[in-house]
Amino acid sequence: MQFNSYIFILLFLPIFVVVFFLLNKINIFLGKLFIILSGAVFYLYAGINISIIFGISIVINYLLALIVKKVKKKWMCGLAIVSNVGLLIYFKYYNFIILTINDHSTKQYPTKDILLPLGISFFTFQQIMYLVNLYKNEIKEAKLTDYLAYILYFPKLIMGPLAESKEIIDQINDKENKKIKWDNVAAGLRLFSYGLFKKVVLADTFAKVVKWGFTNPGSATAGDLFLIMIFYTFEIYFDFSGYTDMAVGVSNMINISLPINFNSPYKATSIRDFWKRWHMSLTAFLTKYIYFPLGGSKKGVVRTYLNILLVFIVSGLWHGANWTFILWGLIHGGLQILERVCDKVYNKLFDVAKWMYTFFAVNILWLLFRAESIQQWKEMLIKMFSFQNMAISDEVLGPFPSSILTFLFERFHLTTLSSSVRGLSMIIYIVAAYVICLVPENNYKTSQKTNYFNVVTSAIAFIWAFLCLTSESVFVYFNF
Repeated sequence: MQFNSYIFILLFLPIFVVVFFLLNKINIFLGKLFIILSGAVFYLYAGINISIIFGISIVINYLLALIVKKVKKKWMCGLAIVSNVGLLIYFKYYNFIILTINDHSTKQYPTKDILLPLGISFFTFQQIMYLVNLYKNEIKEAKLTDYLAYILYFPKLIMGPLAESKEIIDQINDKENKKIKWDNVAAGLRLFSYGLFKKVVLADTFAKVVKWGFTNPGSATAGDLFLIMIFYTFEIYFDFSGYTDMAVGVSNMINISLPINFNSPYKATSIRDFWKRWHMSLTAFLTKYIYFPLGGSKKGVVRTYLNILLVFIVSGLWHGANWTFILWGLIHGGLQILERVCDKVYNKLFDVAKWMYTFFAVNILWLLFRAESIQQWKEMLIKMFSFQNMAISDEVLGPFPSSILTFLFERFHLTTLSSSVRGLSMIIYIVAAYVICLVPENNYKTSQKTNYFNVVTSAIAFIWAFLCLTSESVFVYFNF
């Protein structure tokens, strides 16, 4: 089930919020069971087979956690982690590994038709977090119902944000959170509305052009490719942050706070700064569970740089089974190292220059992230920077809604502008996207403020997005 669907907005969400508070009036335990049931139904909507795989993973991990707590041995915790990573490798990377071997071997091995469980990267990492924290005595052993409620809590189930078990379980068991807090409901609705607008109105519009560009790179001009690169930069941000806004918003409605995942990442003035703002819960996970155990920055400069590279290679692999993701992570890590090496010189640059470098680098690397192969990325870059044909194709202009502009031009007899209506519509979208990314505070902070402007803008955002819900579109990070 997706947040940007009629069944979720009109049926699942209102029923969940109302029944949750009604059950908690009777008994807190009933409210917890309802969270578990809701999460199961939410995931089952994606298919019975992947739900069975997910269920088996939950049972195995809960049993492993009991053993880890009882044995209290490092090797046991390591074995539990390896079992999770092994499951992830099989479902997500098996065919990638086989194809890579086949490319470098005379003997060819068959691939398998493997059903990839939805959100496997997210729920695997969260179960690893629980196992490690339990082994280190950072948390108490969770009751079965608490563990199920933590893993199956549907707002974060498919695409995060990644959350520690303690912060979720403590809030679920907090009696004060069982009462309706209308300020939280209102703030949650506003945040959900902003997120829905980001996804449906902005991300999905840019996505149409991006899909055409990557499907038909030979037909795209150099001008098209520059726009497609920028559009994907907007698409992936509005898509993923839109989902996160909706997830945090829904959670706010029932008084449970989720970690903030984005803090205006395109305002970043360095790659290091970008990763402090982008997918913050993943960065926190990689830092705590990989970077620090490797020694962090406490074992010399060379070791620090190697740790950074390894962390970002893992980050790339986590996103998908393709060499494009590995190279994407490697370059991000390499740029962070370069910034550290050139720190004194870099800090002397004007903020505008640092922002331009960062935004340009992020754009180029998003193009790699989206590409089908490293070769496709290289070909697109060569074509772009040849600057041989900077014309804009009709396929790039087509997806941007222009009916309102057409009506206004006809109403005010601006016939000379009628031929430019699609281009103007595209420009309006681009300007709006830049303004949303670079000017206001992040949506979480904005949604917490109850004022006339926020109420009106969130209402407009919801109505506009809801009217655009002609069909469901998949979130980018559903694939990860």
